[in-house]
Amino acid sequence: MPLIIRHGDITEMKVDAIVNAANTKLQQGGGVCGAIFKAAGADKLQEECNRFKGCPIGYAVITKGYDLPAPYIIHTVGPVWHGGTMGEPFLLESCYRKSLELADTYGMTSIAFPLISSGIYGYPKEEARKIAEDTINQFCENHEMDVYLMIYE
Repeated sequence: MPLIIRHGDITEMKVDAIVNAANTKLQQGGGVCGAIFKAAGADKLQEECNRFKGCPIGYAVITKGYDLPAPYIIHTVGPVWHGGTMGEPFLLESCYRKSLELADTYGMTSIAFPLISSGIYGYPKEEARKIAEDTINQFCENHEMDVYLMIYE
């Protein structure tokens, strides 16, 4: 199935995994990350995240979904925007690709993404959206997965 773009609350998605726009220390943050932690059960989720000792930019790790309707959370760390001169497009594309690959490895058939790095990390929304759409559509050419991109206005 092609990419499906929706407006709404990612924490309410009934998919196999929701993606958390995480920080490198995998600590509860603000924005989407804070909402996911709160909805999942922050203490339980933080305890599991602490076992990873962090996650590099452009990579992804997986945890249980706890109190979310999704059984899993894939945490990926997007780049902070520095004008596009510090490899940000490659790193952002890697976030989507690594998350999709991880979901595929776990046999998932559905996943919901926020628009990674477009909040406090400052990535321009239209550029971030293009990278997300291109990466997801390319992945879906060879994989059967329902992929949602949740857009917040």
